[in-house]
Amino acid sequence: MNIVIPIITLIVGLVGGFFIGAYYLRKQLEKMQSNPEMLQKMAKQMGYNLNGKQMQRAQQMMKNQQLPGKAPGQSRKRK
Repeated sequence: MNIVIPIITLIVGLVGGFFIGAYYLRKQLEKMQSNPEMLQKMAKQMGYNLNGKQMQRAQQMMKNQQLPGKAPGQSRKRK
């Protein structure tokens, strides 16, 4: 019993941490779509320097990207 409880706690913590991290990352990506300063900052951290045209292109790509759970028409039932 002294070994089982820590293992179960570790597994529950890892699973919970994964879902919390995925939720946080999704929210950050949604914020970045409407905030060009955040997008520019992320690009600089990755070693890229984006000009205006590249920024617009990156924002458009992010807006067109389907995030899980955010697909349009998902609430409609298919026959």
